[in-house]
Amino acid sequence: MMKTVGIIGAGAAGLCGARHALAAADLTPIIWEQSSRVGGTWVYTQELGKDKYGLPIHSSMYKNLKTNLPKEAMAFPDFPFPKGEESFIHHTEVRSYLESYCDHFNIKPCIKFRHHVEEVSPVMREEGPPAWNVTVKDLENNVSSTATCDALLICNGHYSVPRVPYVKNIDSFMGRKIHSHDYREPLPYKDNTVVILGAAASGLDICLEISGVAKKVYLSHNQPVNHPSEFPANVQQVRGVVEATENGFNLGDGSHIEADVIMFCTGYEFSFPFLTKECGITVEDNVVKPLYKHLIHSTYPSMAFIGIPFLVCPFPLFDFQVQLMLRSVAGIISLPSKVEMEIDTRLEAKDRLQNGLPRRHFHRMGHLHWPYSDSLAEIAGLLSISKAVRGLFDEVHKRRRHELMDFRKARYMLINSEKYTVL
Repeated sequence: MMKTVGIIGAGAAGLCGARHALAAADLTPIIWEQSSRVGGTWVYTQELGKDKYGLPIHSSMYKNLKTNLPKEAMAFPDFPFPKGEESFIHHTEVRSYLESYCDHFNIKPCIKFRHHVEEVSPVMREEGPPAWNVTVKDLENNVSSTATCDALLICNGHYSVPRVPYVKNIDSFMGRKIHSHDYREPLPYKDNTVVILGAAASGLDICLEISGVAKKVYLSHNQPVNHPSEFPANVQQVRGVVEATENGFNLGDGSHIEADVIMFCTGYEFSFPFLTKECGITVEDNVVKPLYKHLIHSTYPSMAFIGIPFLVCPFPLFDFQVQLMLRSVAGIISLPSKVEMEIDTRLEAKDRLQNGLPRRHFHRMGHLHWPYSDSLAEIAGLLSISKAVRGLFDEVHKRRRHELMDFRKARYMLINSEKYTVL
């Protein structure tokens, strides 16, 4: 019997879901995409705030962004990037790659563009996991309809709902306040003194970009030690902001800095506003519950969330996650029982806490990425990520940390599944 697989979002994760569903003998995918094109977060727009339909702008892409991973490590396992001199490529090339992926696997006929998912609710069955009623609005016609799916992949991304931390007296600050979600280009910060709050990937990248036009950039963070890389002369690392004043900020070490702008590069919230409470999904302290392997709804395993883990090699990971879920839906593999899945999740959470990782970093992978990928491959009966891609990913991670200003100048080539080389 054919099963319908609903997919929310036509970004990289959603396209990967459709590609593998189409390859299965008994699965039929349908994608609902709010925008008019594929690519998700890789679709750049100058718009801020809300679109013409009154919906929040999804993408946080900025004009000059280049990847912080080389394309050689970033590609889906069965679809390499086009050959080219640069390893670190502009975001428009990634979007073009996703469009080519869509065309190559004939995914576009499965996509309903300009369709906004309004509500998802379970449809209980006498046995087995539930089906899902998905109510969507055709934005161009302003008409809502409901489809029933046997399985559902949530692929709405997690770089669109800004997380803004509490800063005491922030309303007293007379300068500009912005989240990196609304950052597009450096020129508006010319000759300003800018505080960048947060030193993860976007904070570091925007800090460097703005330093080319700003008078002074303070990179404010609470990491145990300063970032070891060299920075431009007008960039200074300082402690985290704890309180705002009219013309600046008091820092965690008791010092004060004056500024014209504060930019919150403080990450994003996991957000699933379309899920009814009957779906049984909660987000607590940045943890999506209850998920087995950061992926499958352990109570209702006909629902999966693709791309929740962060600090990962994303496209290859999406591929593993999708194949595991769809092999389960198709009956090729059997998942553990609900109790076994819950025990597995609790043990992982306990292990992370015992190793000093805060609860809110439960979905953070970093050095745990490869064991996690291996566990997915083992469950799904797949070959794991190649040694060459792993080595390349790890090398770039180290170089990015110590050579922030220059790491994108390197060029790489995969020789085979075991080896890569620096050109």
